Amino acid sequence: MENISFNINRRRFLQNAAATLALSSLGPMGLDIVFKDTPFRVGLIGCGWYGKSDLFRLIQVAPVEVVSLCDPDQNMLNGAAELVSKRQKSGKKPRTYTDYRKMLAEKDLDLVLIGSPDHWHALQMIEAVKAGAHVYVQKPISVDVMEGEAMVAAARKYNKVVQVGTQRKSTPHLIDVKKNIVDAGLLGKISHVEMCCYFHMRANGNPPVEAVPDYFDYEMWTGPAPLRPYDGIPHLRWWRTFMEYGNGIMGDMCVHMLDTVRWMLDLGWPNKITSTGGIYVQKEGKSNISDTQSAIFEYNELNCVWQHRSWGTPDDPEYPWAFKLFGEKGTLTGSTMQADFVPYGEEGKKIHKDVVYEKEKYPEDVTEERIELNAAPATRLHMLDFLGAIEKNKRPVADIQEGHISSASCIMANLSMELGRSIVYDPENRKVVGDKEATQRLAREYRGPWQHPDPKKV
Repeated sequence: MENISFNINRRRFLQNAAATLALSSLGPMGLDIVFKDTPFRVGLIGCGWYGKSDLFRLIQVAPVEVVSLCDPDQNMLNGAAELVSKRQKSGKKPRTYTDYRKMLAEKDLDLVLIGSPDHWHALQMIEAVKAGAHVYVQKPISVDVMEGEAMVAAARKYNKVVQVGTQRKSTPHLIDVKKNIVDAGLLGKISHVEMCCYFHMRANGNPPVEAVPDYFDYEMWTGPAPLRPYDGIPHLRWWRTFMEYGNGIMGDMCVHMLDTVRWMLDLGWPNKITSTGGIYVQKEGKSNISDTQSAIFEYNELNCVWQHRSWGTPDDPEYPWAFKLFGEKGTLTGSTMQADFVPYGEEGKKIHKDVVYEKEKYPEDVTEERIELNAAPATRLHMLDFLGAIEKNKRPVADIQEGHISSASCIMANLSMELGRSIVYDPENRKVVGDKEATQRLAREYRGPWQHPDPKKV
């Protein structure tokens, strides 16, 4: 991806309208992109924290017109429309919808960004590509394995680019160490990987059941997931503490690190997945996701081991959410914030890399509510890779197939923990080898009238 220069021309381009963005300073990908004429027409589904964050990063690096927003929370929707009108060049407020199907039925979008909770990703992505849009969907791509299979099938059938928000692949300092340490052979043979997350990020309260506010369509927000008794606005991080809507810390945080390791080492599906864990410490609240969990993703002569705890202290305070590649010649430790290579023996030298910030180039980052300043440059590069893949009609760096492998592997780690046995997945036949019960659980039961997508019928 180095020193790429390309033009992006869209079907509705107007003469005499041009915008040029030179972005080579964003990192070692060296992207110099010239956009011409009419902006991309964009829609966002899920107007919460990260949905807006992704959208604002796109606005920063490409000429876009945000024409529609969707969220079942009318207050959040109105607030997002106001913010977008201030951020986009036209100053216009987007149209607003509480039902994504009505938004997509307009069929007037070039790009759709999906920042809704995990249990919605599959249906919304599939409907978006059917409506003619290319899609940027947040990770994990799905809540069950068959949703992911259907998403890949839909992207291929409708020939749409689908980029997954696993933006570590677009993180400048990690791109650097992959090229100059891993690919350069400084580690030698790598036969063990450790990944971890020790953030205290598991919500675990006991809020009372209450009436659903008038501005919130709880039925629509829940969609195909089980309808829990309403105990407060779920999309203010509360939903992540329940398996009804996602896959816990495994699905939220391991997916990033496993995806990064797979990219670094060119790994596909694991040969076997084994996991144990549960709620060992934080038993006092409603949360039903594990507070302690270990998993092993086995490859040929390589084990990738995951560990999370939402209590206690991190094993390495400098790297509380990270990966470590153990090679015969040295060790590489990496995170969203930094990376360190330590060679074995007296030969070689230590290498340290820090996260890239762009506060001067994008001063609006500094005042944006809840922004992850360390992730903003990576997301901008990720958006540019997404647009470049559309222009070249090729697979993006975080293609839906790669996002599916990483997401499904984490989902199956949870399945292994629940069933108490290892999982060997056969992606060719979409089944767990020799395990009918596990195979049946590759697809969750949907709440009616929503229908689970079938990879053979998308």
